[in-house]
Amino acid sequence: MFLHQIRHDMVYLWLLDSLTPWDLEAAAKNLLLFRHEEHLYYLHIMLLVYAFLPVTRLLVRNGDRQSLEYALGLWLLLGILYPTVRTLWPFTLLEGIPVQWRLNLAYSSIGYTLLGHYLTVYRPRPRRPLCLAALLAGFLLTFGGAWAASAAAGRLEEHFLEGTGAGVFLEALGFWGLCQRASLPEWAGRAAARLSKASFCVFLTHVFFLQFFARHGLRAAEGPPLFTVPLVSLLVLICGWGAYALFSRVPGVRRWLI
Repeated sequence: MFLHQIRHDMVYLWLLDSLTPWDLEAAAKNLLLFRHEEHLYYLHIMLLVYAFLPVTRLLVRNGDRQSLEYALGLWLLLGILYPTVRTLWPFTLLEGIPVQWRLNLAYSSIGYTLLGHYLTVYRPRPRRPLCLAALLAGFLLTFGGAWAASAAAGRLEEHFLEGTGAGVFLEALGFWGLCQRASLPEWAGRAAARLSKASFCVFLTHVFFLQFFARHGLRAAEGPPLFTVPLVSLLVLICGWGAYALFSRVPGVRRWLI
């Protein structure tokens, strides 16, 4: 991951201008001080998740279904719901220790590993209408909340867009449930599996492709968003998938990076 970050900083600086000794020093400082372009902070969240794996495994080995559900409920309350509503009244009136109860984004991400284990072992099958309702509610909360907060502040407010927000959680849960209920043809299942394997590589390379397209005049902010955002997203996905197809043939890269 750190090797990727060095390459990313090098490529990013190259896109802006030719490299100089100062550029190399700046890239090294960005790496050592965790100043990473846009949302590549996810790499450091993953380091925290891996550091907590022994604790997570301890809970999984010694906890029955009821204790796991209790832990997930506590995580949902303090890591998903509370951080989402903390900027809203009357939660803004809270002071003292209760303000510190909430889990921040990095530590809340650990809960998703526990949730993944729970869904894999116990395989709940929610009804399709419930999944659709969760997906719709999550979409409205994520983008409706972001729009309302941004309109009130007069600038882009990303609070409702956070990956551990309640809206994103509902979207993911609804999408997962629909996938559990879907009957895909064999070719579609294989394509979905390949895309799933390529997803981390897409994440690692997407900033490079966004900067590359912007360098050549293709930006999501230029033009009707309903057209430009899906177009740029699709191009980044295709390029990231192509990068995975290329890099996955390199044994060391495939094992340690993607």
